[in-house]
Amino acid sequence: MVALSLKISIGNVVKTMQFEPSTMVYDACRIIRERVPEAQMGQPSDFGLFLSDEDPKKGIWLEAGKALDYYMLRNGDTMEYKKKQRPLKIRMLDGTVKTVMVDDSKTVTDILMTICARIGITNHDEYSLVREMMEEKKEEITGTLKKDKTLLRDEKKMEKLKQKLHTDDELNWLDHGRTLREQGIDDNETLLLRRKFFYSDQNVDSRDPVQLNLLYVQARDDILNGSHPVSFDKACEFAGFQCQIQFGSHNEQKHKPGFLDLKDFLPKEYIKQKGERKIFMAHKNCGNMSEIEAKVRYVKLARSLKTYGVSFFLVKEKMKGKNKLVPRLLGITKECVMRVDEKTKEVIQEWNLTNIKRWAASPKSFTLDFGDYQDGYYSVQTTEGEQIAQLIAGYIDIILKKKKSKDHFGLEGDEESTMLEDSVSPKKSTVLQQQFNRVGKVEHGSVALPAIMRSGAGGPENFQVGTMPQAQQQITSGQMHRGHMPPLTSAQQALTGTINSSMQAVHAAQATLDDFETLPPLGQDAASKAWRKNKMDESKHEIHSQVDAITASTASVVNLTAGDPADTDYTAVGCAVTTISSNLTEMSKGVKLLAALMEDEGGNGRQLLQAAKNLASAVSDLLKTAQPASVEPRQNLLQAAGSVGQTSGELLQQIGESDTDPRFQDMLMQLAKAVASAAAALVLKAKNVAQKTEDSALQTQVIAAATQCALSTSQLVACTKVVAPTISSPVCQEQLIEAGKLVAKSAEGCVEASQAATNDDQLLKQVGVAATAVTQALNDLLQHIKQHATGGQPIGRYDQATDTILNVTENIFSSMGDAGEMVRQARILAQATSDLVNAIKADAEGETDLENSRKLLSAAKMLADATAKMVEAAKGAAAHPDSEEQQQRLREAAEGLRIATNAAAQNAIKKKLVHKLEHTAKQAAASATQTIAAAQHAAASNKNPAAQQQLVQSCKVVVDQIPMLVQGVRGSQSQPDSPSAQLALIAASQNFLQPGGKMVAAAKATVPTIMDQASAMQLSQCAKNLAAALAELRTAAQKAQETCGPLEIDSALSMVQSLEQDLQEAKAAARDGKLKPLPGETVRAPGGRWVCGEALCTLGQHLASLPGIAARDVAQALRSLSQAARGVAANTSDPQVQSAMLECAGDVMDKAGNLIEEARKGVGKPGDLESQQRLAQVAKAVSQALNRCVNCLPGQRDVDAAIRTVSEASKKLLAESLPPSTKSFQEAQSQLNQAAAGLNQSANELVQASRGTPQDLAKSSGKFGQDFNEFLEAGMEMAGQSPNKEAQAQVVSNLKSISMSSSKLLLAAKALSADPAAPNLKNQLAAAAR
Repeated sequence: MVALSLKISIGNVVKTMQFEPSTMVYDACRIIRERVPEAQMGQPSDFGLFLSDEDPKKGIWLEAGKALDYYMLRNGDTMEYKKKQRPLKIRMLDGTVKTVMVDDSKTVTDILMTICARIGITNHDEYSLVREMMEEKKEEITGTLKKDKTLLRDEKKMEKLKQKLHTDDELNWLDHGRTLREQGIDDNETLLLRRKFFYSDQNVDSRDPVQLNLLYVQARDDILNGSHPVSFDKACEFAGFQCQIQFGSHNEQKHKPGFLDLKDFLPKEYIKQKGERKIFMAHKNCGNMSEIEAKVRYVKLARSLKTYGVSFFLVKEKMKGKNKLVPRLLGITKECVMRVDEKTKEVIQEWNLTNIKRWAASPKSFTLDFGDYQDGYYSVQTTEGEQIAQLIAGYIDIILKKKKSKDHFGLEGDEESTMLEDSVSPKKSTVLQQQFNRVGKVEHGSVALPAIMRSGAGGPENFQVGTMPQAQQQITSGQMHRGHMPPLTSAQQALTGTINSSMQAVHAAQATLDDFETLPPLGQDAASKAWRKNKMDESKHEIHSQVDAITASTASVVNLTAGDPADTDYTAVGCAVTTISSNLTEMSKGVKLLAALMEDEGGNGRQLLQAAKNLASAVSDLLKTAQPASVEPRQNLLQAAGSVGQTSGELLQQIGESDTDPRFQDMLMQLAKAVASAAAALVLKAKNVAQKTEDSALQTQVIAAATQCALSTSQLVACTKVVAPTISSPVCQEQLIEAGKLVAKSAEGCVEASQAATNDDQLLKQVGVAATAVTQALNDLLQHIKQHATGGQPIGRYDQATDTILNVTENIFSSMGDAGEMVRQARILAQATSDLVNAIKADAEGETDLENSRKLLSAAKMLADATAKMVEAAKGAAAHPDSEEQQQRLREAAEGLRIATNAAAQNAIKKKLVHKLEHTAKQAAASATQTIAAAQHAAASNKNPAAQQQLVQSCKVVVDQIPMLVQGVRGSQSQPDSPSAQLALIAASQNFLQPGGKMVAAAKATVPTIMDQASAMQLSQCAKNLAAALAELRTAAQKAQETCGPLEIDSALSMVQSLEQDLQEAKAAARDGKLKPLPGETVRAPGGRWVCGEALCTLGQHLASLPGIAARDVAQALRSLSQAARGVAANTSDPQVQSAMLECAGDVMDKAGNLIEEARKGVGKPGDLESQQRLAQVAKAVSQALNRCVNCLPGQRDVDAAIRTVSEASKKLLAESLPPSTKSFQEAQSQLNQAAAGLNQSANELVQASRGTPQDLAKSSGKFGQDFNEFLEAGMEMAGQSPNKEAQAQVVSNLKSISMSSSKLLLAAKALSADPAAPNLKNQLAAAAR
């Protein structure tokens, strides 16, 4: 799908961003916040995307639940990312104005819920907003019908009548179905809140003072302006209550005639009747009535009016029997629609709302259909038809809503019932169940009926009477907890979903750990043994890295959930949980394979499976306690985390990978407990401060800080238990250091709180001393961790001095151009080498063996000479700081000193660099394993299949490289003095860099397309860690290469000799019938021939400049060829083919060994002609041996037979005369056509078979040879039909050409089958087939 390019405006910043058209608006907003720093403000829920328009009314807010393509956006459209909240001024009927923040994207219905909730009104659906309009605007709206004077006069009469009657149509109600923006309401406009529907107002009393006040004001205004016609006596009674409300109890001295402004207390028609005395009498009758009670009485009296709760509209209806329209009032209430006399407001006719079948509104009329309740329609002329329809629809909606809620038995009747909320699936659905708390008494009764006894045929019989046991009662009571918990936030719901899915994955993994993996039958030759060993090493490495990740993520969960739940980063917790479950799932597969291999080797695989089960069980317990809704104490989580650490250590012991010294782990735990003890002392001192503090607020702060300090130290101890078995992992070290930082922060908080709470120097000094003890204990712990991280104990006797020399020479190399810095570093270097020389001399003096003493003194002298040269070069650089030549001399002297140091310190530098490479390679392999696991877990939530496929492909390449890297590390560790093992590690590291880098790039590109935030964060972190590990691996491999480079030719020769020995063992196993194919081995040979040929060319080209690299490449290519040859032999049942294949492959190894030996001899004399000739002869012998080896492959011999068949058949074309034809021309032509079609079909099959199995190639090449014979016979027959020599010659020439093409096709098919990876062979094959 083509991406959508949109311009996103955020304040004054405009960013162009790409989105998938199917992206939800919610996700688009999330992506904008993640990628644009300016958008990271406020709460995400308060912001949205706004599509603006030239007309402000047409601008729309995009709904979060809809996709971008729903709005038909085009490339280049501008969207505003801004706050949805806007201020809205609301005027109450009593004149007060309130400003409420509302959501601009919501409709008026939703906004009313917000407004009413702020004011304190529960039944928001009975209120609405009125837009107060100026008189000029009213004239614009109402004065549009000016066609003639008569019509204008008629309209003016209706307007005057409306104003006199105060009908509802003069109120400009807002449309509930549209937003404020769509109705043109700007930020400065004030809206009137008014009751529109009088449905539940009967229930409003003194318990709801807010609504009571609104009802009172609205009723008072309607009585005074004449909307509710009342008698003079009633008007005075209302005015008396109004006086009580406004002035309090009646006061004879104050409340006298002339005190009141009658126009504020009586309708205008009664002002001149001098009713002030009567009003004061009514006021006096109120006695000491409170304001609230007076309002209740006023509203109660107003409800008794016949016009109360009626919304009136002035309409015109047809006069009965005449073609004339007369004014009429149409009233709408919660129960009925009524026709009312416009003069007296007497009800003429009523229709219940339940009798209305349907209604219709047009711009100039309104029609009611009563169905069977009345014949004909009732239709009136009005311009307010839409308002009338909305009012009727509103009442009906309220009636239906109330009826529906009453049908749901118990919600209104049982106010104390408990609601149990069960979250079924986060963000999808929630089940609500009502628990009734009704209490009743047990009723006793009998279900037995009285007996009826009748005599039978045999007369009366005996019967017995028994009694039932007494009824037993039992009362069970309990308490609901879950109903009182606060609702989960969206982030907590997302974490709940992640934990639930992770627990399912953990249980599924645990269930698979009952049985071993099924191993294929394996032989006892060197390759089979090597496969077992390598597979065990790879499995152990993968399990170790996965356990590292599990323990590190467990510690991360402990650290992240330490503080206030409101401040917890639940996405990061979800990422840690996802990492735990995905690694446990992958670990279970490796454990099953390793357990099977251990059983095969005579070990105890069952114990390994049980250890893995224990770890899975511990992880399951941890996930249960990590639930956001969990009410378990924090201590349970820490215990569960400690259990994960313990079971992890047991699992690593089972696989023999517990590479951390137990004494180191014990010391680590002791140091962590020492921190806890120091923190406990600090807490006691802080509590002493709290006891002496009089200010309760400050006292609370000190106690809170002390409590936090205690919690953080218990957390540190728990983290130490978790990561102790895997402390060699950098991520585990990071988590423990993070826990230490939290302790340091909490200790600092204790000190600050104590300083703020007291001025007592003695107490503060005690707190300070205790805090210093905490800091010291923490430093001891961190130093212990750092010691392990840097490699623990020194490698050799002179480790510190060689370390300094190594680092300082690096600084000199990087400071080229800065003479001052180079000289400064040279001084440090001179001091370090001087210390090393003195140490070597001291060893020489203490040496009893004179030969060793002489060697040490010789090394010390060589080192001293190199130091002297370096000092001279440094003086020259200091004297001439601008001289590049002097700086170069200093660099060369430092390099010479480095070489001398390496030789003098018994290869200490080389060992250091190799050790560093082993460490970085191990971390790179572990990081790659983590990244692959994260990529697999993220696949389910990736919305971009193309990006996911690219990531999967890059992961597959890395999966093939990880075993080589692991084998390189294991080989170097098991043979620390073997140059071959060290070079193999360097080669594996260098080969790992490129595919690893591609996987990092693919992972980073995939992260934005992953919907699940936890999975995206996990993949992002893994890719970041892998990128850092690759950078360190590149540097370490380069430095190790510089040190170990000269040994590459010897290493390559050693490897080739080892390969030749392995092939001899395979040949012996084949002879005894014990050669078994390894898992994954097939009869197809990889491109060993072409790789070897390429390597041979490389060896010739780079003999003078890079012989070591060329020899290494040849050795690696020969290893591939050796593996392929063994695979072919193991998958072939023919003993002759097995023997020939292994014999030829062994011959290749022998000749290749001679080649590398000659190359080594020729290194010192690149221009020697005799040496080059010998090298060329040996290379030719290797090439011939390679060809013989390839010809032994199944299928190759059959192709050779087909080539011979074609060659033999083609000899017939060399005869001087053709035999005469015995068939007719038509028969010969038909036969030739059939033969040509058969040959063409065979050629196509041959092309396909060259990419298939050797068996397919053998079958298709044999068929091709037969079809070629038939085609040649038919061609000769056709040539015999030709009447003259020229025509015959032309046919024979074409047949010769086809013969040559057939031979080329067979040769190309043979070459491609032997070496599918060789370049251009596919093109050659296609050309030959054409």
